[in-house]
Amino acid sequence: MVLDLVVIGLAITVFPLSVTAFVLVLSTRGGVWKGLVFILAWLACFVAVIAAVLLTTGGKPPAPHSPPSTASSAVKLAIGVGLVGYGWYRHRSRRRKRAGAAPSSGRHKSSGGLMARLDRISLWTAAGLGPLLQPWGLVAAGAATVVSADLSHTSSYLVLFGYVLLATSSLLAMEIYMTFAPDSAGVRLDKLRVWITTHQEQALVTVALVAGLFLVSRSIAQLTS
Repeated sequence: MVLDLVVIGLAITVFPLSVTAFVLVLSTRGGVWKGLVFILAWLACFVAVIAAVLLTTGGKPPAPHSPPSTASSAVKLAIGVGLVGYGWYRHRSRRRKRAGAAPSSGRHKSSGGLMARLDRISLWTAAGLGPLLQPWGLVAAGAATVVSADLSHTSSYLVLFGYVLLATSSLLAMEIYMTFAPDSAGVRLDKLRVWITTHQEQALVTVALVAGLFLVSRSIAQLTS
């Protein structure tokens, strides 16, 4: 369970769409407060999913090869296959766009338009964006993994806490940086936004394929062991 949650948590924290949106939120007027409510809503939703799973299992992992155990592995397998398919589709789509030699200026214009819209959002809207922009496929894979948590051991609480912290670490790091060093953070985060926007397709493909192949291999191993 630990290895699975580490890989899933890393995939969630570097998911390019979530990171880009959060950088844009931080760059708006009152961005620190909007970023804070974004993170709080993100965490509330994230923890609620884990809590729902633990309430369902009673904090006790299902027996190996039991229907609940098999179902959780099957869910992770399905999510892994979906991520691989999504990554391959985005890869093929990117190659077709490159072959068509589409101009890149529109991409920056769309980012500017999104920036203008985000600059007018309220705190409530920022809070709503937190759960909305979570990579729900990866969150569901994490929930299927948490089924194996045994709350009779203190180590399980530490693992779950570490998973939540890891999955949110990129957002927390940017929020803390912007709070205590707003000038330098603004410059560096803007460079990060430009880099992610330029390499967004490559990043999406990489995260989807790596996480998907990992989930497929782990799920098959669990189903066949």
